[in-house]
Amino acid sequence: MLLSAVLLSACVDVSMPDYKRPDTPAKASWSDKTGSIVSPAETIEPDWWKGFQDPYLNTLIAKAISGNFDIKVLAARIDVAGAQIGEAKSGALPTMDLGAGANFQKITGQPFTQQYNLATQVNWDIDIWGKVEKGVQAQKAEFHATEADWRAGYLELVSNVSTTYFQILQFDDQIEQQQKTLATNRQILAIYDGMNRNGLVPKTQVLRQQAEINRLTNELLELRRSRDVANNALATLVGVPAGEFRLPTGHLQQRVQLPPVPAGLPAQLLSRRPDVVAAEFRVLESYDLVGESKLAQLPTISLTGHAGTASFALTDLLKSFTYGFMPSINIPLLDPGVRAHVKTTQAQQTVAEQQYRSTVMAAFEETESALVNLSSHRQQRVELQEEVSRLQIVANQIEAQLKEGVVSQLEVFETERSLLLAQQDLLANHQQILSDTVLLYKALGGGWPTVDVQLQVKQQ
Repeated sequence: MLLSAVLLSACVDVSMPDYKRPDTPAKASWSDKTGSIVSPAETIEPDWWKGFQDPYLNTLIAKAISGNFDIKVLAARIDVAGAQIGEAKSGALPTMDLGAGANFQKITGQPFTQQYNLATQVNWDIDIWGKVEKGVQAQKAEFHATEADWRAGYLELVSNVSTTYFQILQFDDQIEQQQKTLATNRQILAIYDGMNRNGLVPKTQVLRQQAEINRLTNELLELRRSRDVANNALATLVGVPAGEFRLPTGHLQQRVQLPPVPAGLPAQLLSRRPDVVAAEFRVLESYDLVGESKLAQLPTISLTGHAGTASFALTDLLKSFTYGFMPSINIPLLDPGVRAHVKTTQAQQTVAEQQYRSTVMAAFEETESALVNLSSHRQQRVELQEEVSRLQIVANQIEAQLKEGVVSQLEVFETERSLLLAQQDLLANHQQILSDTVLLYKALGGGWPTVDVQLQVKQQ
C-alpha cells in the first residue's frame, strides 16, 4: 500500500521554490538632499513624539494607546491568529471519539427489550508529507502579519492624535487672532461711519466695511465649529465618548516645539514600516499555502482503531469487549477539487505579491511627499517670518507717527490688520510643519525595529 502511494505521488507536482521577497523598483536614496542620511535607529526613538516637548501631548498619546478601541480590535486579532496556530497544529494529532447509548424497544406480543452499548474510536491521519506543517507555517506567517498590522495601527493612532491635537491648538490661536481682527475692523468701521457722516467717504465704503465684518464673523463661527468637530475626533481617538472630553484652550507655537527631522534610506524603509512588513509576511503565507495545497494532492494514510461493548443488562456492559484496527489510504489525486485548489492558492500568491509591491510603492510615495511638503513649508516659514518681522516694524513706525500726528488712526488699524493676517499665515505654517514632521516619522516606520522576513523563514 505504501509503495502504491509513493508511485502515485511521483506523478504529482509538489515542487516548492524557496521563499524570495517580491522584486520592486530599485530606490537607493530620497530626492530631498537637505539633511544627512543616517541610520533610522539613530534618528527615530520608539517614543519619537516626545521630541515635540509637550507633556500634554504625551499624556494624550498614552491615553489613546490604552483606550482606543480600534487598536484593541487589532490586538484581539493577534490573539485570534495565535489561537489558529494551535488549531493548525492539531491537524497532525490523533482524534478520539467516545460514545454511549441505550435502546429500549417494545413490540406487541413480545417482551420488553433493552440494550446498552459503549464505544470508542481513535483516528490518526499521519502527516507523512508535511502538509500539516506547511499549514502551521502559513498560520505563523499570518500571526506575524497580524502583529505588524497592530504596529501599523499603533503608528496611525499616534499620528492621528498628534495631528488632531496640533489642529485644535491652531484653531485656538486662529480664533483668538480672528477676534482681534474683528475688533480692529469694528474700529475701522467706526472711523468710516464718522467720516461718512461728515461727508468724507461715501456710504458704500461703510457698507463694504460692514460686509467685511460679516465675513470675518462667519469665519469665526466656522473656526469654532471646526474646533468642536476636531475635539470630538480627538475624544474618540483617546477612547472617550464624543462630548465627554474637551481639550483645554492652548497656543500651538508656545506649547509644541519643532523636533529634528528624521532620516533613513529607502532600503531600510522596507524592513521597518509595519504595513510593508505585514504585506511581506502575507506573501510568505501565500507560499506556504501553495505548498500545503500541493501536498494535499498526495495520498494520505490513516490509522483507525475502535473498541466497544454491548449488553442487554447494564450490569453486564463491561464484561465483554470487541476491538479492531484498520489502516487505510486515501488518494485525493483523483479529486478535481484538490487540483483546482492548487491553482487557487497560486493565483492568491500572485495577488499577495502584487499587494506587497503596491504597499512598497505607496510607502515610497508617502515618504517622498512628506519630505517635499516639509522642505517646502520650512522654506515658506523663512519668508513668512521675514514678512511678519517687516510688518511689525511698519506697525511700530505707524504707531509712532500716530503719536506725532503724521498719520490717522485708520492707517494704524489697516497696518494692524495686515500684520494679523501675516501672523495667521505663520501660525498655519507652523501647524503644517508639525503635521509634516509627524507624517514623515510615520512614513519612515516610526520607532519600530527592522524585521527580516527571510531570516525568520530560515529559522523555521
